Amino acid sequence: MGKIFVEGIKIYAYHGCFKEETAIGTNFLVNVELDVDLTTPSQTDNIHDTVNYQAVFQVIKQQMAIPSKILEHVSQRCINALFAEFPTIDKIKIKVSKLNVPLGGHIDSVSVQLEQERKN
Repeated sequence: MGKIFVEGIKIYAYHGCFKEETAIGTNFLVNVELDVDLTTPSQTDNIHDTVNYQAVFQVIKQQMAIPSKILEHVSQRCINALFAEFPTIDKIKIKVSKLNVPLGGHIDSVSVQLEQERKN
């Protein structure tokens, strides 16, 4: 078993409960940790034997493009899409952060982190 990390994914998106958030949008930061059996790719040096990092990025980008009111919802959608796209992933931990949050004071970010194992 091993872990693949795709970290620091910066995406401009339109998630939020307020009308301004869905109209103007803001920056988001996504970090993903994937538990995968890396035995075969570590021996074959073949990208087709592992989870392609670029494809992970594309899945996250597609899900982040669909507006959600809350970060919990978009985070779960990302998990579902990653499990559907990559059958070798056993467990996913994802952290989605909204940067420059309009909450009436200086807040660098708010975040949601979900962790889920594949259901058999």
